[in-house]
Amino acid sequence: MISHRVSRWLLALAVVAFAAGLVFFTQQTAQAASDAVRLCGTVLIPSLFPFFVVSSVTVQTGLASRAGRMLQKPMSRLFGVPGVCASAYLLGLIGGYPVGARCAVSLYEQRACSRRDAERLLAFCNNSGPAFILGAVGTMMLGSPKIGILLYGVHVVSSLLVGLTMRLFRRDCACERQTLRERAPVPLREAFTSAVTTSFSGMLNVCAFVIFFAVAIELLGASGILPLLARPLTLAGLSSDSASGLLSGLLEVTSGISTLAASSCGGVLRLAGTALLLGWAGLSVHCQVLNLIGESGLSVTPYLLGKALHGVFSCAIVRGMAAVFPAAVSVFDFATPTPIFYPVANLRGYLLATLCLCAFYALVLGVLWYCSKPKNVV
Repeated sequence: MISHRVSRWLLALAVVAFAAGLVFFTQQTAQAASDAVRLCGTVLIPSLFPFFVVSSVTVQTGLASRAGRMLQKPMSRLFGVPGVCASAYLLGLIGGYPVGARCAVSLYEQRACSRRDAERLLAFCNNSGPAFILGAVGTMMLGSPKIGILLYGVHVVSSLLVGLTMRLFRRDCACERQTLRERAPVPLREAFTSAVTTSFSGMLNVCAFVIFFAVAIELLGASGILPLLARPLTLAGLSSDSASGLLSGLLEVTSGISTLAASSCGGVLRLAGTALLLGWAGLSVHCQVLNLIGESGLSVTPYLLGKALHGVFSCAIVRGMAAVFPAAVSVFDFATPTPIFYPVANLRGYLLATLCLCAFYALVLGVLWYCSKPKNVV
């Protein structure tokens, strides 16, 4: 009872402090919110919304289930999940977070996989996409497309390691699998209209979390709380700006990587810290996943454990590569970062590239669906 009262008082104190910060630091928070809105409009919505629609249509029309029959053995042997879960993993690698998590929750809601399968899938399917790592992080923040390629490769390998690790926690429940009844596929016309409307609503939720955490990070920095929290890291040898970048990235990955990229720390540390933040994804992304899970009954513990392992694995791989191949960092040279936002002149080409990725994925699933059709129909 006492702990409950204390938590309520702490929550009330935090709300009052946040409101007071908005009053005293009006200009800073307004600018942070404006930058976050611009980030959503130029980066997040063009890169995520098409994949939200594709993932929803893939699950509702039963295309994921048909493709899963072709991938049953590799998915089961590697990760201990049904083959139908392959669509969530592939979409997560292509579309970025939280597309993979959204697809995993949709598979569970459609009863295409069990609760334990969905929880293990959430641990390694919610990944960052190539558009964000190669474009925003590599080219625009770190100033090198080569670094983006390296970080994306480390990100994919780490997600595979997380999936293999989570397989050790596999505990099948025969009764749960026997009672699992997949829902009937929805016609394409209904699935498409439903996918567009639900995806737009989900996209608004994503943008809302990004804007809120951008303002929260700005308040922590302007009030002096963030530098105070970063002091233990500075005592460990990190510069103040790199320590602030790491702490900011634990809350919101884009702001953290942007701050870390502009810091004065060494190339290996910057690369390892960026890989760590990309694997962890940030509290903002975790809140988006919690919003997607909703009332499904799925446990968030495997997901958080998987993201923590993803960050640790990514950081360890980069540090290991730097130790074994010292010349690797000199090959992936850092250049002068360009602004984080995509220029309007390049936005049309970026949208075209995103649509091409969607079309390619739809083509692959179509081939798998055709190959999985029964050959002898009486």
